[in-house]
Amino acid sequence: QVQLVESGGGLVQPGGSLRLSCVASGGAIDYDAIAWFRQAPGKEREGVVCIGSSDGSNSYRDFARGRFTIFRDNVKKAVYLQMNSLKPEDTAVYFCARDGVWSDCVDFDGRRYTGWGQGTQVTVSS
Repeated sequence: QVQLVESGGGLVQPGGSLRLSCVASGGAIDYDAIAWFRQAPGKEREGVVCIGSSDGSNSYRDFARGRFTIFRDNVKKAVYLQMNSLKPEDTAVYFCARDGVWSDCVDFDGRRYTGWGQGTQVTVSS
């Protein structure tokens, strides 16, 4: 059973950057689509960005496109989320998870994703 662990969150000023890491244990993720989700206080969890097992299937939500970049290192069993130009509305707990059905990005239906970690807190504030 693949389990994912997130790290790299913290407090950053508006306009700043953070790089989140998602590292797998218990198995490889080479053939998995991995997505980042986030949940802000009082709000529902939402998908942020997904990276598929093959090139070209990455999927970004509109609010992430142009500011966030997702990439993976299958040797290290890791997926990273580089976040630039952060805004206060990006404040949330960020989670990563693997798509239990599809190997390429399809959508952000959380019911299909597995291996959820505890998340990492990102706070954007001056």
